[in-house]
Amino acid sequence: MLGFLATSYFDDVWQAKRRADLELVAIDGDEVAGILDVSVPGSDATIDTVVVHPDRQGEGIATALLAEAVLRLERCGTRTLDAWTRDDGPALNWYARNGFVESESCLHVHASADELGTVVTAKHGLVPAGAFLHARIEREAEMRQRFERVHVCRRMVRELRP
Repeated sequence: MLGFLATSYFDDVWQAKRRADLELVAIDGDEVAGILDVSVPGSDATIDTVVVHPDRQGEGIATALLAEAVLRLERCGTRTLDAWTRDDGPALNWYARNGFVESESCLHVHASADELGTVVTAKHGLVPAGAFLHARIEREAEMRQRFERVHVCRRMVRELRP
């Protein structure tokens, strides 16, 4: 969890690790240095988690985990590997250095309770406390004008050689 604190995904960290089809862990002694989890629902795969402990970032751990994942995925006939990431410079640079290109994007909008009152009507006695919403990238200027927290979320894709 510490590895996400300085990223734009600091608010999207699960308290328990979710199961993935390919789970790689970099261990140094009895410490976890990095994790890369991939879901493989068919001939395409998605990176669910790639994170390195803050004290170990910049050592090539994520890149080494990715290289191992690519080898395994290619052996299984996987055609593409993708990941969704927000407007986070270091993450976008890492994906670009590792052969990924942006294929599409959308907006992640985090609306406070006050902001929600302008766009959501609650029923059944529910009172919105906030919401996580998706919007089309074409509406970025409008969303940034209406909401304080708006992130561009990008799908990064790398073709594999099965």
